[in-house]
Amino acid sequence: MRYLTRQFAIGALRRGHGIEQFLGCTQIGAVAAIQWVAISPMDGQYRVSLHTVQDPDDEVGDLPNLMSLDPVDEAYVGEGRELGSSPDEAEAIALAEQLTTTRSDCWVNHAVAGDEYMDFVRSRRNTADASRQQDQSRS
Repeated sequence: MRYLTRQFAIGALRRGHGIEQFLGCTQIGAVAAIQWVAISPMDGQYRVSLHTVQDPDDEVGDLPNLMSLDPVDEAYVGEGRELGSSPDEAEAIALAEQLTTTRSDCWVNHAVAGDEYMDFVRSRRNTADASRQQDQSRS
């Protein structure tokens, strides 16, 4: 599995690399959306941001380039809505876990949340295909 242990997540941040976590799908008005949280080193701090983008239901792994559904993010594509920051790596992770639905055991390296999204799309499609097959076999 691609998840980081807490120590590896802290280590990635200390080395200047971001971490992130795919949160899944949501609805913004009538538009299907997906969300993920990122923690990025920035100016001696660790910035916690929430990203909300349109769900293209496609195997697209470049999440920051998807259409943002958050007006705050529209001016700075891919940066997300800043939720807070901390000078300490562990505190930044704890802050993200307090402010969002992130889980302590599901952090991944920067740019891997896109892989998580692609897995999500494949799983969703497989479930839909299985349901259609069951419906057809009942007919």
